[in-house]
Amino acid sequence: MKKKSEEEWKKELTTEQYSILRLKETEKPFTGKYWDHEKKGVYKCAGCGIVLFDSDTKFDAGCGWPSFSSILKDSNVEEKVDKSHGMIRTEVLCKNCGGHLGHLFDDGPQPTGLRYCINSVSIDFEKKKDS
Repeated sequence: MKKKSEEEWKKELTTEQYSILRLKETEKPFTGKYWDHEKKGVYKCAGCGIVLFDSDTKFDAGCGWPSFSSILKDSNVEEKVDKSHGMIRTEVLCKNCGGHLGHLFDDGPQPTGLRYCINSVSIDFEKKKDS
């Protein structure tokens, strides 16, 4: 993928998408369109469209953000140490476009024990095709 300038990102993304995907802000809990979304399909990066999560791994963590117990493909997600806001967390980014997706925690369900806590604004949903 061609690296985009911040001006290109500002033109392509909504103000809210830009603030979260590019500036690493966070949407308020229980406000995003996918925190309680239960349809079957895949979730893609809102910045570049790469597939990130499957609805089969989505669960209600009670935190107010979409939560997933695993990613579809390791090569599509990058993890970085985040020391902002006086905490040490693991930031989750789209490996393709570098967009901020959310954070990873180790309090998810088995078998992974992981919780990918993702901003709704950072993802788009694609419904599974009926066979």
